Amino acid sequence: MALPALTLSLQFGDLQDAATHRAALPRHTVARCIRHALDADAEITVRIVDAEEGQALNRDYRGKDYATNVLTFDYATEPMVMADLVLCAPVVAREAAELKKPLAEHYAHLLVHGTLHAQGWDHETSEADAEEMEARETEILAGLGQPDPYR
Repeated sequence: MALPALTLSLQFGDLQDAATHRAALPRHTVARCIRHALDADAEITVRIVDAEEGQALNRDYRGKDYATNVLTFDYATEPMVMADLVLCAPVVAREAAELKKPLAEHYAHLLVHGTLHAQGWDHETSEADAEEMEARETEILAGLGQPDPYR
């Protein structure tokens, strides 16, 4: 079965250690992670930001005054998924180190996670929804040759 079509914009904000994050996120890998998580064609922008921009976006749009690993701004799901995924590089790097996993592996998980959010998946509505979303993420990541992020 053919994967959905994807128009991708990959952007990097003004980051410390930008080379590390660029190396962990080659365009073809970002596209592959997102396409495997899509159920429909999509136009998605992925922006990698510093803590200040991540915190401002989370505060302004979610009312939470801290930087988080990934924010999803979903604009449409039909007939095409249209969304922005914002990943906060320092948060992702800290979490990867705490989890003792490679940075690229953690980014892959968060790209899949954010793409599912863009299509209406929500892990904050109930425990059952969280378990269903985690199972879907694990399945997608396994198809990408990635380990279960929840083990």
